[in-house]
Amino acid sequence: MTAPAVAEHALVVEDLRTHFTVPAGDVKAVDGVSFTLDRGKTLGVVGESGSGKTVLARSIMGLSIASNSTTTGSVLYEGKELVGMAPKEMKHLWGTDMAMVFQDPMTSLNPVVKVGRQLTEHVRAHLGVSKGDARSLGVELLRTVHIPEAEERFDVYPHEMSGGMRQRVCIAMALACGPEVLFADEPTTALDVTVQHQILNLLNTQQRDRNMAMILVTHDLGVVAGRADEIAVMYAGKIVEKAPATTLFNEMHHPYTQALLWSIPKTSQPKHTRLSAIAGRPPDLVNPPSGCSFSPRCPYARPICHQEEPVLTAGVGDDHIYACHHPVGSPGAQEAFDKNLEEGLPQTLIAAGRIRATEDIPTDWKR
Repeated sequence: MTAPAVAEHALVVEDLRTHFTVPAGDVKAVDGVSFTLDRGKTLGVVGESGSGKTVLARSIMGLSIASNSTTTGSVLYEGKELVGMAPKEMKHLWGTDMAMVFQDPMTSLNPVVKVGRQLTEHVRAHLGVSKGDARSLGVELLRTVHIPEAEERFDVYPHEMSGGMRQRVCIAMALACGPEVLFADEPTTALDVTVQHQILNLLNTQQRDRNMAMILVTHDLGVVAGRADEIAVMYAGKIVEKAPATTLFNEMHHPYTQALLWSIPKTSQPKHTRLSAIAGRPPDLVNPPSGCSFSPRCPYARPICHQEEPVLTAGVGDDHIYACHHPVGSPGAQEAFDKNLEEGLPQTLIAAGRIRATEDIPTDWKR
C-alpha cells in the first residue's frame, strides 16, 4: 500500500486579517498577511511592539484573543482550514500539531502548580499515558532542554526556578507532544545575552532533530540572523518586506527594515555612541496614515508615499517581496532623500537617511 503523500508546506496563510472592534473604531492588528511555511524551515517574523506579530501567531493557532476580535482569511494546515474551526476541534491540534512558546514564562506558567504537573497534564490528555509514564516522559523532557537535576526540578514551583529555566520548561511543554509547527513568541524576552544564546540554540537543535516548522517572533533582527531561513518584516499589521534571510540582510529594500537593523547596538562602536533610534512612533491602527503607514517616519517619503499605499512587489527574485515606492539603495531613494533635505527634513529623519545598509551581515550583533 502506498503511503499518503506529505504536503510540502506545513502552513499556507492567505489574506489573514484580525480586527478588534473598540469604541474608536476597528483596530486592524493583522491586515492581509500571506505566506507559506515549509516543513523543517524557520520563518522569522520581525517588527516593533504593536506591529501585529503576536496577534498573527495567535490567529493562526486559533487561540482566543478577545471577544471583540474577528479573524478572516485562510490558514491551511495539512489541507484543513483552521480559520472558523470550532474551539473543540482546535483542541485536538493544540499540542500535538501546533504549539507555542509564550513570551513571558512567569505569567504563562501557573505559579501555584508544580512544574511537573503543568508539563505532563496535556501529555496525559493527548497521549493517554499513565501518571507514572507521564512523569518519566516529563523528566526526560526536562533533561532534553538541559535542565540540571531534572528529577528534583520536576517537583518545584515556577518561582523556584530562574528565568532561563522557566523558559526551558515552557519549551519542554511545547515539545512534549511532538508538534509539527512551533510558534516561539519572543522566547528570549527579559533574559540576559548568554541565556538568550542558549535558548535560541536549544530551539534550533530541537527543530532540527524533530524536523519541525517554526515561526520565530521577535523585535530583534539579531535574533533571527543566521537562525531563520526566511524573514518577514511586519509594520502596522502588514508584511512590508519578506525574503530569504541572507537576501534580506544583504539587499534590504524597505526603509523600516533598514531602520530596525541600524537600531541594534553594536559592540564594534566606540563607547558612548548615540543609539540610532527609529524616528517618530508606530501609527494609530484605528486611524492609520493615508498611503504608506511608515511614511511619517521615513526619510525617503515623498508626496506619493503619503497618498498611495505601496503594494508588495517582487525584487530580483520572486522570493524577495517588499512594499515601498522608493526602495533603499535605489536611485529614487537617494533622489527623494536629497529633495527632502532641500525642503527641510527634520533632523531625526536626516540622521536615519544617512544610514546605508552594509553588503555583508554584521557579526557583532547576532544573538
